[in-house]
Amino acid sequence: MTKKLLSILFLFLLLGLNSCATRAPIKENTPEKPVEAESEAAAGEKTEEIIPEPPRSDYVTILAVGDNLFNAAMVQAGEDRNYESAYERIRLMVEKADIAFINQETALAGKDFGFSGYPLFNTPQKLGRAIIAAGFDVINHATNHIMDMGEKALLATMDFWDTIPEARILGIHRSEEQRKIPVLITKNSITMGFLSYTYGTNAIPLPKDKPYMVSLIDKEIMKKEIEALRPLCDFLIVSMHWGEEYKYEYSKSQQNLAAFLAEQNVDLVIGHHPHVIQPVEYIQKPNGAFMLCFYSLGNFLAAQIRTETLLGAMAYIKIKSGDKVEIAEAGAIPLISHYERDYQNMEVYPLHEYSEELAGRHRKNQAGRQFTMDYFSKLSTQILGDKEIRQNPFAP
Repeated sequence: MTKKLLSILFLFLLLGLNSCATRAPIKENTPEKPVEAESEAAAGEKTEEIIPEPPRSDYVTILAVGDNLFNAAMVQAGEDRNYESAYERIRLMVEKADIAFINQETALAGKDFGFSGYPLFNTPQKLGRAIIAAGFDVINHATNHIMDMGEKALLATMDFWDTIPEARILGIHRSEEQRKIPVLITKNSITMGFLSYTYGTNAIPLPKDKPYMVSLIDKEIMKKEIEALRPLCDFLIVSMHWGEEYKYEYSKSQQNLAAFLAEQNVDLVIGHHPHVIQPVEYIQKPNGAFMLCFYSLGNFLAAQIRTETLLGAMAYIKIKSGDKVEIAEAGAIPLISHYERDYQNMEVYPLHEYSEELAGRHRKNQAGRQFTMDYFSKLSTQILGDKEIRQNPFAP
C-alpha cells in the first residue's frame, strides 16, 4: 500500500514539473506595452531592427608594387592563358589594403595590335582583369613603354580600362580637360590624391598636338599640378617612373627630383623603372614633416635575363588621421618572380614564403644554379635595411 501511495505521489510530481517547463516565465510588474508589442509582432507586423554601425577606422593602408612586365614568352598564349593564378600568393594581402597600386608597364591594347614583348610591348587585356581580380585598384601607365604601339594602342588601352570603372588610371589622358580632373580617393575620412610621371617614352614622341597624352617629368608642369591637387587632399601620392636600369643606388637625378617633390609638400613617392629594388628613405619637407620615398620597387612580375631582377618589393604604408594625417607605419615586403620551364607556373611569392625547393624549380636554375634563397635574402636586407618587412603586415 505504501509503495502504491508513493507511486501516485511520484506521478503527480512529474506532471507538475512538466507543467512548469512549458509555462511562460512570469515577470513581476510587467508593463502593458511590451505585451501588446509582442502580440502585434506575433500577428505578423514588422518591427524595426536597429543595426549598430561598424566601428570607424582612423587608418588607411596602402600597398604598392613595381613593374608588371610580361615578355614575349609570357604572352604567347594571348587571351587564352590564366593570368590570375600568377597573383594568388599575394592576393590576400592586396585585398586587405584600402588602396593597392601597381605599375602596369605596358599597353593593354587588345589582340588587334598583336601580343608582343621586348622591345615593343603589347600585353593581353586579360592580364588587366587579372590584376583587378587580385585587388589592385590604382594602375599607373605613365611608363617608357606606354607608346610602344603608338597613339591608337594607347587610346585602346584607355578604352579597355573604361570597361572596368573601379580602376583608377594614372598617367595617360585623352584630352587636356581629362588630365585636369583630379584623381582622388577617400577612405576612412582620409582623402588621397594621386599624380604620376615618367621620364620619357623611349624616343617615341607624343603627337605634337597632344602633349597631354602621357604625363612626362617636367618640373614646371609638375609644380602646377601639385599646387592644384594639394588643397583637395589630406595625403598626396606621386608615382615616378625614373632612375637607371639595374642600379641598386638611386641616381643624382632621382635624388634631385625627390628633393623637389618634398619641397612641393608631397607625402609619398612610389618609384619604379630600374627593374631592381632601391633604398627607402624619409626626406624632410620645408614644413618639418617628412615625405616617404620608395626610390624603386623593382619588378613585380617579370622574366628578364638578369637574375637580380627577380627580386622586387611591395611597399606597405599605414597612414592615420587626427590633428594631422601622417604615416604611422611603413616598410617594404621583398617579393620573388617565380616561373619554371617554358614559363609555366608563373607566380609572385613574398620572400618569406619562398623556399630552396621552389628556387630549385625556377627556370633560371634549370641549366645550373644561378641563385639561392641566401642570395636574395642578403640582397634584400642590404638594400632595404630596417625598412624590410619579412611577414604579412595584415596577419593578426
